[in-house]
Amino acid sequence: MKKPLLGLAMMPEAEFVSAILPLLQNNDVDVLEWSFDTLYDVKEPEWLSGLLDFYAENNRLLGHGVYYSLFDARWTERQESWLKKLKKEFKHRKYNHITEHFGFMNTENFHQGVPLPVPLHSKTLQIGKDRLCRLQDAVEIPVGIENLAFSFSVDDVKEQGEFLAELIEDIDGFLILDLHNIYCQSCNFEIDMQDIIRMYPLEKVKEIHLSGGSWQESAYGKKPVRRDTHDDNIPEVILNVLPEVLAQCNNLEYIIIERLGHTLDTEAKKHVFFDDFYRVKAIIDISDFSAGSNKVWNKKNKGYSGPVEDLLLYDEQTKLTKMLFEGNSVQAVKNEKFHYFKPENWDEEMIATAQQIIKKWNPY
Repeated sequence: MKKPLLGLAMMPEAEFVSAILPLLQNNDVDVLEWSFDTLYDVKEPEWLSGLLDFYAENNRLLGHGVYYSLFDARWTERQESWLKKLKKEFKHRKYNHITEHFGFMNTENFHQGVPLPVPLHSKTLQIGKDRLCRLQDAVEIPVGIENLAFSFSVDDVKEQGEFLAELIEDIDGFLILDLHNIYCQSCNFEIDMQDIIRMYPLEKVKEIHLSGGSWQESAYGKKPVRRDTHDDNIPEVILNVLPEVLAQCNNLEYIIIERLGHTLDTEAKKHVFFDDFYRVKAIIDISDFSAGSNKVWNKKNKGYSGPVEDLLLYDEQTKLTKMLFEGNSVQAVKNEKFHYFKPENWDEEMIATAQQIIKKWNPY
């Protein structure tokens, strides 16, 4: 197994490239990951296009989708349009692989924020597999899924790894293991990080994400909630666990550090960011990758018919999102009777957190 390449999630802000310029000038950034759909309808700045094209021409560019929304229970024109734009993007620029987030986020008018968890149910699995097949059909490169930071309950945390393994099976897909997302779950549900990591199919991990985040004050005067906000340094506990994770992921190819573009706005923050980058680089350099073997991927031509839909699940996704947005009491959410969702088992703190996230991203 070759040593994994270390890179950054590229941000569209000019101040971000200005901040990371020393890393680029030193040729330390092996690979870039680009969220191509964030600028689907906007012209890319020339400096950004030039940089992305350079990495693409050298087989060092990864694609990371944000807005496909894998588990929307209705198939809409929006998703058809997203796939058409994806095909156009992939004709224009070469990517090594493409990834998407686990969860749903695009019901009715709620188009921004973070993906919310889906019920880990056979029907949602069927919908997710259908959406992934359509995504895979659109491109000739491997497709992967990133684990989710946000969970409503400890059961969500414990079952996500196995669910993801089944989800990617039909397309021979892979996983991004986001260690800060695992850290959020570890803090919020008081489970050891390694115990959660062991619940994932680590042989399927092709990419690791590293980032920092923030603490949100408790709505109930309990412990604060850990959020995956990409606006701070990588927590020490993640750097400490990284060598052991590297030893467990035998098909790992890429390690990507994520940081929001506008958050490197002081020399002190840049200094800490560079420290994190070079610490991760040093961990990679001293790790032994001789035991693994990067697997060869072959596209599976899996046929499918009409889109899998479930209008009851769609109605529940819409209703839940609306209840969270409108600030219904946490108890009202817990008392609501759903077929697929089980809010009676959800953590009150996490319901309150979901309300805040949706209000932040959809203020009107």
